[in-house]
Amino acid sequence: MRKLATAVVAAGLFFGGMGVAVADSWHGLTMTTTGAEFKGSYTWEPQLQKHGGLRVKGKLKDASNGDGHNVYLRGKVKGYSWIRIKGTQRETVPLDYTFYDGALLLTGQVELQTCRDRGSLRPDNCSANKVFTRR
Repeated sequence: MRKLATAVVAAGLFFGGMGVAVADSWHGLTMTTTGAEFKGSYTWEPQLQKHGGLRVKGKLKDASNGDGHNVYLRGKVKGYSWIRIKGTQRETVPLDYTFYDGALLLTGQVELQTCRDRGSLRPDNCSANKVFTRR
Protein backbone atom coordinates (compact mmCIF):
# COMPACT_ATOMS: atom_id res chain seq x y z
CA MET A 1 0.00 0.00 0.00
CA ARG A 2 2.85 2.36 0.84
CA LYS A 3 4.54 1.66 -2.51
CA LEU A 4 1.30 2.39 -4.36
CA ALA A 5 0.89 5.71 -2.56
CA THR A 6 4.52 6.62 -3.35
CA ALA A 7 4.00 5.76 -7.03
CA VAL A 8 0.84 7.90 -7.21
CA VAL A 9 2.59 10.87 -5.62
CA ALA A 10 5.60 10.49 -7.95
CA ALA A 11 3.33 10.28 -11.01
CA GLY A 12 1.43 13.38 -9.87
CA LEU A 13 4.64 15.36 -9.46
CA PHE A 14 5.90 14.17 -12.84
CA PHE A 15 2.74 15.15 -14.73
CA GLY A 16 2.46 18.40 -12.76
CA GLY A 17 5.98 19.26 -13.86
CA MET A 18 5.05 18.55 -17.48
CA GLY A 19 2.24 21.09 -17.19
CA VAL A 20 4.66 23.75 -15.97
CA ALA A 21 7.06 22.97 -18.83
CA VAL A 22 4.28 23.33 -21.39
CA ALA A 23 3.17 26.64 -19.86
CA ASP A 24 6.65 28.14 -20.42
CA SER A 25 7.06 26.90 -23.98
CA TRP A 26 8.40 28.92 -26.92
CA HIS A 27 6.09 31.19 -28.93
CA GLY A 28 6.64 32.51 -32.45
CA LEU A 29 7.71 36.13 -32.94
CA THR A 30 7.98 38.15 -36.17
CA MET A 31 8.67 41.90 -36.36
CA THR A 32 9.28 43.78 -39.61
CA THR A 33 9.82 47.33 -40.73
CA THR A 34 11.23 48.93 -43.88
CA GLY A 35 14.72 47.46 -44.26
CA ALA A 36 14.76 45.27 -41.13
CA GLU A 37 13.22 41.95 -40.12
CA PHE A 38 13.34 39.75 -37.02
CA LYS A 39 11.99 36.18 -37.08
CA GLY A 40 12.28 33.94 -34.08
CA SER A 41 10.60 32.98 -30.83
CA TYR A 42 10.37 33.98 -27.19
CA THR A 43 9.74 32.44 -23.78
CA TRP A 44 9.61 33.61 -20.19
CA GLU A 45 12.43 32.16 -18.10
CA PRO A 46 11.40 30.54 -14.79
CA GLN A 47 12.00 32.25 -11.46
CA LEU A 48 15.65 32.14 -10.28
CA GLN A 49 16.91 31.60 -13.85
CA LYS A 50 18.13 34.81 -15.50
CA HIS A 51 15.84 36.81 -13.18
CA GLY A 52 12.74 35.34 -14.83
CA GLY A 53 13.41 37.45 -17.92
CA LEU A 54 12.05 37.34 -21.45
CA ARG A 55 14.36 35.25 -23.64
CA VAL A 56 14.33 36.09 -27.35
CA LYS A 57 15.94 33.82 -29.92
CA GLY A 58 15.96 34.21 -33.70
CA LYS A 59 17.51 35.90 -36.72
CA LEU A 60 17.86 39.64 -37.30
CA LYS A 61 18.04 40.38 -41.03
CA ASP A 62 19.01 43.44 -43.05
CA ALA A 63 16.17 43.30 -45.59
CA SER A 64 17.51 46.15 -47.77
CA ASN A 65 21.04 45.07 -48.63
CA GLY A 66 21.96 48.04 -50.80
CA ASP A 67 20.82 50.93 -48.59
CA GLY A 68 23.98 51.10 -46.43
CA HIS A 69 22.07 51.14 -43.13
CA ASN A 70 22.49 48.90 -40.10
CA VAL A 71 19.67 47.08 -38.28
CA TYR A 72 19.10 46.44 -34.58
CA LEU A 73 16.68 44.90 -32.11
CA ARG A 74 15.83 47.12 -29.17
CA GLY A 75 14.24 46.13 -25.92
CA LYS A 76 13.08 47.85 -22.77
CA VAL A 77 12.39 46.34 -19.39
CA LYS A 78 9.74 48.30 -17.46
CA GLY A 79 11.47 51.02 -15.45
CA TYR A 80 14.73 50.99 -17.46
CA SER A 81 15.99 52.61 -20.66
CA TRP A 82 16.15 51.00 -24.11
CA ILE A 83 18.88 48.43 -24.93
CA ARG A 84 20.19 47.95 -28.49
CA ILE A 85 21.33 44.60 -29.86
CA LYS A 86 23.05 45.49 -33.11
CA GLY A 87 22.92 43.53 -36.33
CA THR A 88 25.21 43.74 -39.35
CA GLN A 89 24.74 45.42 -42.73
CA ARG A 90 23.81 43.10 -45.62
CA GLU A 91 23.72 40.02 -43.33
CA THR A 92 21.46 37.92 -41.14
CA VAL A 93 22.66 37.67 -37.53
CA PRO A 94 21.56 34.98 -35.03
CA LEU A 95 20.40 36.42 -31.69
CA ASP A 96 19.85 34.82 -28.30
CA TYR A 97 19.28 37.43 -25.61
CA THR A 98 17.43 37.62 -22.29
CA PHE A 99 15.86 40.91 -21.21
CA TYR A 100 15.54 41.07 -17.41
CA ASP A 101 15.32 43.32 -14.37
CA GLY A 102 18.33 42.54 -12.17
CA ALA A 103 16.61 43.80 -9.03
CA LEU A 104 13.70 41.33 -9.23
CA LEU A 105 13.26 37.55 -9.19
CA LEU A 106 10.66 37.77 -11.98
CA THR A 107 10.63 40.35 -14.76
CA GLY A 108 7.10 41.63 -15.33
CA GLN A 109 7.07 43.57 -18.61
CA VAL A 110 9.32 43.91 -21.68
CA GLU A 111 8.88 45.96 -24.86
CA LEU A 112 10.58 45.01 -28.17
CA GLN A 113 11.09 46.66 -31.58
CA THR A 114 13.05 45.89 -34.74
CA CYS A 115 14.66 48.98 -36.26
CA ARG A 116 16.77 50.20 -39.18
CA ASP A 117 19.43 52.73 -38.18
CA ARG A 118 19.31 55.52 -40.77
CA GLY A 119 22.10 57.64 -39.30
CA SER A 120 22.08 60.77 -37.19
CA LEU A 121 20.23 63.09 -39.61
CA ARG A 122 17.14 60.95 -40.28
CA PRO A 123 14.90 59.14 -37.80
CA ASP A 124 15.18 55.35 -37.57
CA ASN A 125 12.48 53.09 -39.02
CA CYS A 126 11.06 50.89 -36.26
CA SER A 127 8.38 48.22 -36.17
CA ALA A 128 5.34 48.57 -33.97
CA ASN A 129 6.11 48.32 -30.28
CA LYS A 130 5.36 44.81 -28.95
CA VAL A 131 4.65 44.61 -25.23
CA PHE A 132 5.13 41.31 -23.38
CA THR A 133 3.61 41.01 -19.90
CA ARG A 134 4.09 38.03 -17.61
CA ARG A 135 0.80 36.43 -16.59
